[in-house]
Amino acid sequence: MRSQWPGAPTILLTIGFLAASVSPAAAQSKESDIPAEFLERYEIPPGYSFPDLSDRFLASTRVEDEEDRFELKFGLSVLLDYTWFDQESASITQVGEQEDQIELRSFRLMFRGHFHLFTKFDYRLSAEYKGFSNEPGDDDFNVTDAYLATELGPNIGKLTVGKQKESHSYEMVGDAANLPHHERILSPFFRSRNTGIKLSNAILDDRATWAVGWANDAWLRDESFTGGGTSVTARVTGVPLWSEDGSRFLHLAASGRYNGSDSQDSLRYSGKPASNVADLYVDTEKFAADGGWHLGLEALANYRSLSVTFEYIQSWLDAQQVGDPVFKGWYATGSWVITGETRPYDRKVGYARRVLPSGGWGAVEAVLRFGNVDLDDAGVSGGDMELFTAALNWWATRRWKLSLGYNHVSLDRFGIEGTTDFFLGRLQWVF
Repeated sequence: MRSQWPGAPTILLTIGFLAASVSPAAAQSKESDIPAEFLERYEIPPGYSFPDLSDRFLASTRVEDEEDRFELKFGLSVLLDYTWFDQESASITQVGEQEDQIELRSFRLMFRGHFHLFTKFDYRLSAEYKGFSNEPGDDDFNVTDAYLATELGPNIGKLTVGKQKESHSYEMVGDAANLPHHERILSPFFRSRNTGIKLSNAILDDRATWAVGWANDAWLRDESFTGGGTSVTARVTGVPLWSEDGSRFLHLAASGRYNGSDSQDSLRYSGKPASNVADLYVDTEKFAADGGWHLGLEALANYRSLSVTFEYIQSWLDAQQVGDPVFKGWYATGSWVITGETRPYDRKVGYARRVLPSGGWGAVEAVLRFGNVDLDDAGVSGGDMELFTAALNWWATRRWKLSLGYNHVSLDRFGIEGTTDFFLGRLQWVF
């Protein structure tokens, strides 16, 4: 479902248009999506063997005035996938035949920066091209993010207003391009973007973060707030173990989410098997419900080039007509950066970013993942899916990643047990 929000995008595009009249900033040897302290902490080679756009050229896309009254930074994210499927006959009976296909998984344009009015405001506008995979009649571009943010004070935090991510689940809070595995598995338990407000802060010398948010985009769809699916989220993170060089750390977090029912007083939970071109494998379809409570637990342990990420989510549904079902999902991902690099952890936001290669030939990462999503309980039969993934990532530069992953999916649904095997190859460039 696409949300149309004519106000904020128009304002932000106007800001971008005005910024175009300002002389470009001087070239800087840093990447816009990577905090400066990361580039100072981790060894970065002067160049890579894999061809890429130069830092000088990319820095020229940034514009600002001499007194830093505003800044505009351009960004682009491109993910190109090809997926090969192999199914048992039982799997075809469950979900239909999955077709091998190429997909432009993401082509997202981003504009972000800040400006001063009576105080400093950060802004972000991103739009994703969907024209290659849209259904007839859908818009080619979908606004992904459109928000303004400002600091209310060191003891209060940052207030963000607009279309943004909800503060729930490590998989969702973190950027997909930063994750070791290709696709999220816990997608039935969160919403990618929602429109509302969020208050967040980093505390205890950036050893902990907290965020709370409220969202309801009913007014964008001409619906009442009571029928718009109000969402309330909260997330708290902590880093009880941390080495000064950032190579050893332990991240622990908990998050909660209340998801109100839609205008038909119903809810639906569904998900794909770590492939965006696959059909829905687990799907409760709509069932009568007043809302659902979600609890998420996170852990990320890192020792030099080795890391293990674990996440668990459980949902309690207020749905008396179907017996108040309880759904759950989890995954554990192990990563070994064979070339020795450490995945950088950003303490200000509570998640790890992508690998920064320290050698001219890039960094190589081996990944294993086990996961499960169970949407079968009480009077709801949405399916029980298990997933195993083995993947190899080549972080060729700070922006390029080439990867190939094998996935084995076991699905128990409709009284049938079926398996699907598929390979997913990805070419990724993020700036």
